[in-house]
Amino acid sequence: MFSGTTAPDFVAWARSVPRERRPHLLVLDLMVDREPSVDVELVASLLAAGLRIVVLSALASPPLVRGIVRAGVSGIVGKRDSEADILAAIRAVLRGDEWMTPELASVIAGDPERPSLSVQEERALVLYASGLTVDQVGEAMNIGRETAKQYLDRVRKKYASVGIAVSSKLDFGRIAWVEGYLDPGFPAAAGLEPRTSTEN
Repeated sequence: MFSGTTAPDFVAWARSVPRERRPHLLVLDLMVDREPSVDVELVASLLAAGLRIVVLSALASPPLVRGIVRAGVSGIVGKRDSEADILAAIRAVLRGDEWMTPELASVIAGDPERPSLSVQEERALVLYASGLTVDQVGEAMNIGRETAKQYLDRVRKKYASVGIAVSSKLDFGRIAWVEGYLDPGFPAAAGLEPRTSTEN
């Protein structure tokens, strides 16, 4: 059992013990007494230690929220959300899915660093993130496989230009979920098996 007073102490402890001794889930409050209680680097450290995290946020600091999402947190709920939403987020994260409320989706959509995608790039992203293969994306868009792949490659490059790596189908699913291209209440592509390229 952990005994300490600071989050860095907890990170050090979590890294030093077997996975079965770590908690199944952490619920973090981004702001305590109107001051940030955690930062993006700390959250990234917790995720690197193999912990699943649900963040509670008043959404008062959109840049902090965006940074937390980019770090890889898969569940964020607002402090004004219902108890049912909070429990749903916890269950989703424990299952390995992702959770985001519509309010958070609007915060993410306002990210000034968000890459601008064309209509066709957005459509290819959504279709691929929803579980279709590249061939199926092409069929759905009435274009060839290579053209569909080119759209997905453009999406990958645009996100790489702002420091966001997109190298697997799981990454495409996370992008579509975070950016609000998929229904925030839907687990997006979180349950899809990651692939190393868009060749499949």
